[in-house]
Amino acid sequence: MLYIYNKNTNPYFNLAAEEYVLKEFKDECFMLWRNEPSIIVGKNQNTLAEINLDYVREHKIPVVRRLSGGGAVFHDLGNLNFTFIVNADEGGFTDFKRFAQPIIDVLRKLGVEAEFSGRNDITIDGKKISGNAQYYYKNRILHHGTLLFSSNITDLSAALKVRPVKFEDKGVKSVSRRVANISEYLKEPITIEEFINLIMEHIKEQTGGGEMYEFTEEDLKKINKLVEEKYGTWEWNFGSSPDYKMKHEKKFPGGTVEVNLNVEKGVIKDVKIYGDFFGKYDISEVEDLLKGVKHSEEEVRKALSKINLQDYMANITIDNLIEVMF
Repeated sequence: MLYIYNKNTNPYFNLAAEEYVLKEFKDECFMLWRNEPSIIVGKNQNTLAEINLDYVREHKIPVVRRLSGGGAVFHDLGNLNFTFIVNADEGGFTDFKRFAQPIIDVLRKLGVEAEFSGRNDITIDGKKISGNAQYYYKNRILHHGTLLFSSNITDLSAALKVRPVKFEDKGVKSVSRRVANISEYLKEPITIEEFINLIMEHIKEQTGGGEMYEFTEEDLKKINKLVEEKYGTWEWNFGSSPDYKMKHEKKFPGGTVEVNLNVEKGVIKDVKIYGDFFGKYDISEVEDLLKGVKHSEEEVRKALSKINLQDYMANITIDNLIEVMF
């Protein structure tokens, strides 16, 4: 087994690194890593329905889609992520406890009464400190999980608190549970680096030991290529969302604006704009302009900049309309 402590904290790189090791290596692997503040959404989720977009914009938080299913999670440097990549047949795919147990054993060594809970969580006193997810690829299972060690719980709840926008989609919804930090339950305080070392040494003991592996220049080149072509793109992180319908209404000085969107593969297929605003020209021209445009703020703004929106919606700005569309 290879043992990797990946010290890169860029979420795009780290999700790409997981896929690279899964698909390009033959060895089994255990990896520890952390992300700077970011939101990681499940493979089958509608990204916009999971995040507080205003908060994400204001704090410039990266949003990245992972390979595995499950719900959206907030990462920061107080959250430690662990990844097992093992060679196994499909039969072991749903065995989450197998991979969570070594982590629980480390916590119990530290005097923390952690336990496996439900389908894919580790809890302490009924509070979630770890969520786990899996992905299967050609007789290899990727299992990864979070470990809230000293995470900013306030930021976590704010980043994932969705505005009251109505989405109709088939995306998997995140389940809200009370969360806590491991550090709150330690009898003696330790740093996250000490915690990392304890986990790595325990896994080595359990799996026969071996050398630590560091990504080579060739590895880094290929991982960064995967970031450029996949993990850093709007198409993967937002455009890969399941098809959805969205309805949102807001009142501005120029009147009430209601937008109904039908989005397929990340592209606006149909849009209807209603409200009690005034305009010289028919709003259907704005609707036609938006059809076929990616449902991204940048692309919508670019499309709207081609017209004088005031001719269609007096005293409604482009920023106002975008606010209702996301």
